[in-house]
Amino acid sequence: MIILPIVIIATFILYVYYKVMINREQDPLQQELLNAKARISLGVLISAFGINQYLYYETRIALFVTIIFLFFGILQGNAGYKRYKHYRKEWKKREQPYTN
Repeated sequence: MIILPIVIIATFILYVYYKVMINREQDPLQQELLNAKARISLGVLISAFGINQYLYYETRIALFVTIIFLFFGILQGNAGYKRYKHYRKEWKKREQPYTN
């Protein structure tokens, strides 16, 4: 399974990229959008790491650890997705010109 290590590395790079970009951005709304994307990346990273560990070891303990990692990864990804949807709507409201 070469796919899971590639996903783990790619999501780790995305997570670090978004966290660095938060510090470079001056706009608080843009910072929140980047933080939401970072949370989604972290959720996928945690989930993929858990699945990869189970496929590597295939023991009962690895199964329990995988379930815990999946649980927290899904929570993190879901929270990031909800935040992204919310702040994306706010961003679109700001971009629309005011019409009277």
